[in-house]
Amino acid sequence: MVMTVEVRHLRAFLAIAEEGTITRAAARLHLTQPALSRTLRQLESHLGLRLIERSTHHLRLTAAGDAFRDRAAAAAAAVDDVLDPARAGTWPLRLGHAWSALGAHTTPLLRGWQREHPRIPLELLRIDERSGGLARGAVDVAILRGPVDLPGVHAEPLLSEARVAAVPADSQLAGRAALSLADLAAHPIAVNSLSGTTTLDLWPPEQGPAEVIEVANTDDWLAAITAGRAVGVTTEATAIMHPQPAVAYVPLAGAPAVTVHLAWRLPPSHPAVPDLVALARLVVREGSGRAR
Repeated sequence: MVMTVEVRHLRAFLAIAEEGTITRAAARLHLTQPALSRTLRQLESHLGLRLIERSTHHLRLTAAGDAFRDRAAAAAAAVDDVLDPARAGTWPLRLGHAWSALGAHTTPLLRGWQREHPRIPLELLRIDERSGGLARGAVDVAILRGPVDLPGVHAEPLLSEARVAAVPADSQLAGRAALSLADLAAHPIAVNSLSGTTTLDLWPPEQGPAEVIEVANTDDWLAAITAGRAVGVTTEATAIMHPQPAVAYVPLAGAPAVTVHLAWRLPPSHPAVPDLVALARLVVREGSGRAR
């Protein structure tokens, strides 16, 4: 197939999809509106698909455009990575996570990789989105918690983490040996709706918390709890990766565990992905053996 599009076509489509209007996307890309519209038509003509439905007052992605968006973002990110002068001469392996990485297994994984693959840097990147950057190609492998449904992505269950309550250290709840979801329902709940695993579905109908405080990332979630504005639900990994004098992590009875997956695109975006997957399996297996 003779390629008739360039990376600029992908960037044009992504800007339109993100901004929602030709006007804002053109301003962002420093293009005229006719030039941007023409670029989009060229991309659609090459693909033989309508990516965006256009009307006088609004734009929206078609089903094909929605499916194409993640692939376009991954391709643009790959080009940016290849052309980054700071990375010239190296090919780092990027491991993404939305929060708490692999908990207690994080340091053994990083040190094991450095020992066994000293010529391939392993970059651990916290990216505040549910896919940990994998959906848009910002990472090669991602640590994901909860169900995984990404097209073109293979996800492998790696371990299971118990849920814990996170409460202000000076609250009455902090002194309890264990807490229940009902104990927490009487307090405002901090919920990370962008990448967290806590939803109101954890509580039985009509018994959920009366107030929810929405936050965008782990830092804001912790800030709400340390300030005494809310309590939270997380997993044991957070207690390990984010110890805080002002936060007490208390076992949470009756709450289902969270499955941690390792996920990567097929085919892998980096040749060392299989080596990282194999090492992660080994580290988790050895860590679980020591815990027993």
